[in-house]
Amino acid sequence: MNVLHIDSGILGDHSVSRRLTAALAAQVKADRPDATVTYRDLAASSLPHLTGAQIMAPADLEGVDAALAADVKLGRDMLEEFLAADTVIIGAPMYNFGIPSQLKAWIDRIAVSGKTFRYTENGPEGLAKDKKIIVASTRGGHYSAGPAAVMDHQESYLKTVFGFLGVTDVEFVRAEGLNLSADSKQFAIAEAEKTIADGSVLRLAS
Repeated sequence: MNVLHIDSGILGDHSVSRRLTAALAAQVKADRPDATVTYRDLAASSLPHLTGAQIMAPADLEGVDAALAADVKLGRDMLEEFLAADTVIIGAPMYNFGIPSQLKAWIDRIAVSGKTFRYTENGPEGLAKDKKIIVASTRGGHYSAGPAAVMDHQESYLKTVFGFLGVTDVEFVRAEGLNLSADSKQFAIAEAEKTIADGSVLRLAS
C-alpha cells in the first residue's frame, strides 16, 4: 500500500495539523507495516505557484529554460505521487477561512485534465478514483456548525476539489477552537488524537 503524507502548516513544531498528520501516519504504519509512505512538506520546501508558462510548456520540455523545466518536472513528480497513492494524509490548517496557499499550489499541480479529471459529453469525470483521503483539519474558531459555518472555505473546498477529481472517500479529523483558550486547545487536540487512536478513520484503501 502506498501512502502520501502532505503537510502544509507554516508553524513548524507549533503546528497542530502537523501533530495530527504525524499521528495518522504512525497509526498507518502500526496497522500496515508494509505500507510505503512518501512525505512532502509544502511549507519547508516551497512549491512555486502555478503560472501560464508551466501550463503552456511542451510535454517534452524542448526549448524550455532549465528553471522552468525543473518546475514543470516537480509538478509532474507530485502528480505521479498522488496518482500512485492509495491513501493520502493531508495536514490542512484553516488560514483566513481557507486553506494555506502552499496546499493550493500543490492542488493546482495535481488537478490536471486528462490525468485526474476529464470533460465528457455528460460533464466532468474524476479519474482519481479508489483513493482514501484523510484531512487533519485545524481551526482557531468553531466552523463546523453554527453561524460561522458559512465562513468555512477550507473543508468545503477540499471536499469539492477532491470530489471533482473522483475521490469520494474523504474524511476529516478535526481540531477546532484552538485559539479560544488553552483549555479549548488542549481539549480539541485530545479529541482529535482519540479519533485517530480508535482507528475508525483509518479504513484504508488498499
